[in-house]
Amino acid sequence: MSASPANTTPSPAAHPDPDAPSGTDPGAGARSGLAAAVARRRTFAIISHPDAGKTTLTEKLLLFGGAIQLAGTVKARRSSRHATSDWMEVEKQRGISVTSSVMQFDYAGHTINLLDTPGHEDFSEDTYRVLTAVDAAVMVIDAAKGVEAQTLKLLEVCRLRNTPIITFVNKLDREVRAPLSLLEEIESALKIECAPISWPIGMGKSFRGVYHLLEDRLLRFTAGAEKRTAVEEIHGLDNPKLDELFPAEVASLRSDVGLIREASSPFERGLFLAGRQSPVFFGSGINNFGVQEVLQALVDWAPAPQPRDGGSRVIKPTEPDFSGFVFKIQANMDPKHRDRIAFFRLCSGQYQPGMKARHLRSGREMKLGNALTFMANERVTSTGAVAGDIIGIYNHGQLQIGDTLSMGEALVFRGIPYFAPELFRAARPRDPMKSKQLQKGLKELGEEGAIQVFSARQGAQILLGAVGRLQFEIVAHRLSAEYNVDAAYDNVDIYTARWLTFPDDATRRKFEKDEAMSLAEDVDGNPVFLSGNKYNLKLTLERWPTVGFHATREHGERLGA
Repeated sequence: MSASPANTTPSPAAHPDPDAPSGTDPGAGARSGLAAAVARRRTFAIISHPDAGKTTLTEKLLLFGGAIQLAGTVKARRSSRHATSDWMEVEKQRGISVTSSVMQFDYAGHTINLLDTPGHEDFSEDTYRVLTAVDAAVMVIDAAKGVEAQTLKLLEVCRLRNTPIITFVNKLDREVRAPLSLLEEIESALKIECAPISWPIGMGKSFRGVYHLLEDRLLRFTAGAEKRTAVEEIHGLDNPKLDELFPAEVASLRSDVGLIREASSPFERGLFLAGRQSPVFFGSGINNFGVQEVLQALVDWAPAPQPRDGGSRVIKPTEPDFSGFVFKIQANMDPKHRDRIAFFRLCSGQYQPGMKARHLRSGREMKLGNALTFMANERVTSTGAVAGDIIGIYNHGQLQIGDTLSMGEALVFRGIPYFAPELFRAARPRDPMKSKQLQKGLKELGEEGAIQVFSARQGAQILLGAVGRLQFEIVAHRLSAEYNVDAAYDNVDIYTARWLTFPDDATRRKFEKDEAMSLAEDVDGNPVFLSGNKYNLKLTLERWPTVGFHATREHGERLGA
């Protein structure tokens, strides 16, 4: 298998020279500088099924990027060391990722924006939102388990935007499935063409390393190093040193590589950028093996920030005017200060401290005084950012998920959905004196997207909606730890929720009168119909044919008449 240089490295035109002559146009130099800065950005998410090794891979990417000096590990409940990206107390206790985190670092002349996402399916909405803010993804596959359910769902979300995907088959230091079998399953289950870039030699205790198919060299695995600063390379498949070092494995390696080169598709960057082909790497994240090759592939092959649909037109990242959207709200990243941070993806232009932008939903101007740059929960005041970067904006309730900021142009960056919940609970404080604290906590957690919060029209009951049971547990923990509220969560007889739109005010008034007992409002004030069972939902749909019943809605979207 081979690839031409055009397939394996970006075109020089993709990285403009910031010092190139600008002619007589006084703004040409600034535009050239912005274009060069944007071209150096790589913004990607890591996705996987739970326990595939996603958070460990995140740590090791940070390690190779020089962002941290010692990788944390997700250990037992009482461990004092935890993954850098797992900053929330409940994550440390349970050893899982339940919220997305953003990390920025420099590597090989590029600025990397890495977004770690929750692997657990109960927090899939947070992952879906993050995937709207990235230009590429790294998909982690457990080599022992292969393609799992959450992997399928996440890939479908990536496919909606044709997101380029690099595949990392992890845990080769364990006894795992045959690599050829894994490739076949990935292609058949995920409906994406695989282009192997590296190929493993052995597995488990006999794992010897990987052969880089494009560069025709073997990378020898040595267990035990915290950070692989150097690796022994053996060039050429016919090198006699292979026979000397790996007499039991070399024949199988040569046979496998010959078969792969003959039968598999060669890597083509164009297919990768279109989301139709995934380059595949094998390795062991916990042992730092194969990780640096993935990081280099992101630099060499992943796209720089891409144009985005702004509703009225397509927005190019190199346009000088600042624009972008909020894809996540995180409450209480610093519990001592009870702050709320809006995670903002720049889609064009650049951020400068103290600049002003227009908040399009409210029609008001906002001063962006002290935006933040993230290293998980470590955060510093941003001195500047460009399209592709993620910044944090202090939020006092004015920003919501899906909100757009621009220099005044009416832009709407769509594609950040709410999904109809599948599980419901009624929340009430055990201490009636804590009612206001409960309402405040749930409002903020609802705006953050941690859970969906509904207020019943009749009885002032607070209802929580979730896609997974673990969401209730995490919300209960956070209400107790961050808001000092001990609440009871009662089962309720609700089957599903549907957001409502009405053809006119008269229909709305009649519907609200006749269906009053089944109505609620979400955290943004949108009308919601709550159905006790699927038969009730079906009958209501038949009774009100002109009313819209929606299983999803856009974040920040106002529904109704």
